[in-house]
Amino acid sequence: MIGEALFPVEAWQVREPVLDLDRLPQTESVLALANGHIGLRGNLDEGEPHVIAGTYLNSYYEQRPLPYPEGGYGYPEQGQTVVNVTDGKLIRLMVDDEPFHVAHGRLHSHERVLDLRSGLLRRAVDWESPAGRRVRIRSSRLVSFTHRAVAAIDYEVEAVDHEVRITLQSGLVANEEQPQKSKDPRVAAALDRPLAAVAQDVEQHGAVLLHRTRASGLLMAAGMDHVVEAPGPYDEETDVRDDWARTTVVTVLQPGERLRITKFLGYAWSSSRSPQALRDQVAAALTGAQYAGWDGLAAEQRAYLDDFWDAADVEIEGDPVLQQAVRFGLFHVLQAGARAERRAIGAKGLTGPGYDGHAFWDTEGYVLPLLTYIAPHATADALRWRHSILDQARHRARTLGLKGAAFPWRTIHGEECSAYWPAGTAALHLNAVIARAVERYRQVTGDESLEAECGLEILVETARLWVSHGHHDAAGHWHVDGVTGPDEYSAVADDNVFTNLMAARNLRAAVAACARRPEAAEKLGVRPDEPQVWRAAAEAVHIPYDERLGVHEQSAGFTRYAPWDFAAEHPGEPLMMHAPYFQLYRRQVIKQADLVLAMHWCPEDFTAEQKARNVDYYERITVRDSSLSACTQAVMCAEVGHLELAHDYAGEAALVDLRDLHANTRDGLHLASLAGAWSAIVEGFGGLREHDDVLALSPRLPAGITGLRFRLRHSGLRMLVEADHETVRVSLRDGTDARLTIKLYGEPIELTAGGSVERPVAALKPLLPPPHQPPGYAPERAGPR
Repeated sequence: MIGEALFPVEAWQVREPVLDLDRLPQTESVLALANGHIGLRGNLDEGEPHVIAGTYLNSYYEQRPLPYPEGGYGYPEQGQTVVNVTDGKLIRLMVDDEPFHVAHGRLHSHERVLDLRSGLLRRAVDWESPAGRRVRIRSSRLVSFTHRAVAAIDYEVEAVDHEVRITLQSGLVANEEQPQKSKDPRVAAALDRPLAAVAQDVEQHGAVLLHRTRASGLLMAAGMDHVVEAPGPYDEETDVRDDWARTTVVTVLQPGERLRITKFLGYAWSSSRSPQALRDQVAAALTGAQYAGWDGLAAEQRAYLDDFWDAADVEIEGDPVLQQAVRFGLFHVLQAGARAERRAIGAKGLTGPGYDGHAFWDTEGYVLPLLTYIAPHATADALRWRHSILDQARHRARTLGLKGAAFPWRTIHGEECSAYWPAGTAALHLNAVIARAVERYRQVTGDESLEAECGLEILVETARLWVSHGHHDAAGHWHVDGVTGPDEYSAVADDNVFTNLMAARNLRAAVAACARRPEAAEKLGVRPDEPQVWRAAAEAVHIPYDERLGVHEQSAGFTRYAPWDFAAEHPGEPLMMHAPYFQLYRRQVIKQADLVLAMHWCPEDFTAEQKARNVDYYERITVRDSSLSACTQAVMCAEVGHLELAHDYAGEAALVDLRDLHANTRDGLHLASLAGAWSAIVEGFGGLREHDDVLALSPRLPAGITGLRFRLRHSGLRMLVEADHETVRVSLRDGTDARLTIKLYGEPIELTAGGSVERPVAALKPLLPPPHQPPGYAPERAGPR
């Protein structure tokens, strides 16, 4: 676990005041920069030491075989893995004859700062070579939000107390050595030097390298260009080989003099365009970056983020730790989606190779709900990507003997890449979660165009999937059998409540969308009787309930399973790495919120008493071995009145990477948990819900938070919600004649442009005392108490 000593608590930045090489794996992820198209891990400028060297292009992958001890019909045969593409971050420094290396010589000081307002990663180093030559190094790095294909580095070295000869080597390097991802030799071979050289060009002040993946056949180009500022004469030359290019600058500095190099990087890839076209695209990106210059790029970056924070910031009074963490999460979610532009948003974004770079249901379930309120264009593009892989989803459904479309559990390009079908193929709820994202985008933004463009087709094809999988029994109840819900410790179950309720929502959304667009539905081949079938299934959906215990069963028969004896059976965390699934699947132990997630996303299907009793029951058997759990537990604990426990869970969700709570931040950040931290605050303590296309708010704060302000976009308008323990104020910030109807503590109110409405906070008395968690699984206490 990382402590505050590594990242001091500061409201608008993540600062590493000293270099801790033991924490390099985590800082490489935490200090990553991205824009949704390009991702640069937070590696040191000189490239060494590093743990995982990482430069990524969204959806640029290599194919690899999926090994099976025992195969079966419908098992995916090929996997997809994100590729570490040509690395342009490298700037090596020689001081006289000594290479700058943080582990050699004397490091007087070393600080890195991820500035959440400027979007820059800044570094300041004071280093003395083994020969006694002291220099100061300052660098700043950005991945541009306004120039999608561009990244840039501003690098400056200053002589301190001696004349020194400075040699800077700025490089592009392909096929860097990486940690071995798999012990299977076939997989290792596929990922060993995945890039084959295609062409190389020397430019006036840099170079362009073109490579192609050996199996997937994807072409990429990486280019660099430089602007050099020196106090005196300097030499510059560029060398190029198949897998590397290097621009070298040599000069002599007197004490107090500085050499500055601005390095511009351009990246592009394609599955169909020619090498010349890709080369020209990168050249154009570099020319545009040169035209803007470093100062112009940095100013555009700051302006972009000023506009973002103006409509997305969350301000928390009383808990500075949570304040920093929530802004950190918002920044990284923006970095993952801002310029993804019809490509996948992976579970790790572009911060590391975890999960092979795959996109899961995390995107639509956790990331898009946030982006819909703060950057709706990114949500629309992510859903357009889902629509672009609809043909593969149809093919997968046919393979499974189903109709409609079955979207892949994990993928980059659209094909199913999950080799473990009980947790992958059987997790059909993914399809309803995608449908929910389509419907939520329309409800929150008021934009009907996405539904017309592609949303209707997604809703129709997922509805067809559900009616082909579910069935009516003799009593007329509609069942969905043999599925895995969000809780992966309860696989291949019948009538999972979350799945059934989400499927019913999917079906109702499809019915309503077809009614809004009858001509478009007819063009999609929707028969007149299909919406009737969908509606009948949704109305008859079976929801298991244990009358004896007075709680909903997570799935049929779940509450009759033997309990997990936490006192006697605690082999280690996470349980899945220390206990056989054979045991987990037949016991009452839950990996992550499942029934509780159903209450979060389908609140109208449960009474207040049912929510309280369900939270109480399932809290006692949930171990949170998934980072997706804490945020939902925060929301539901807040809703039933356990505000202090909700505060603890909100902190866990927000700090998952800043404190490396799951001990795997080295592989990339947990985007869903970072987005979920916003949900914990805004939906938990702000009480934000959507009811029949109307925004509803019910703010209530825990003792450790004295004030909360959050901004969001709804119906194209900017809103501000301010709350403390006494009052809540809601303001509409846009337009001259704008009006928006919302509900505040259930009361319909109308907001007008420039106006606000204020009400006293409505108290909520919990129906039950705060529940206990399994021994050893209580969340860390958050905030001052």
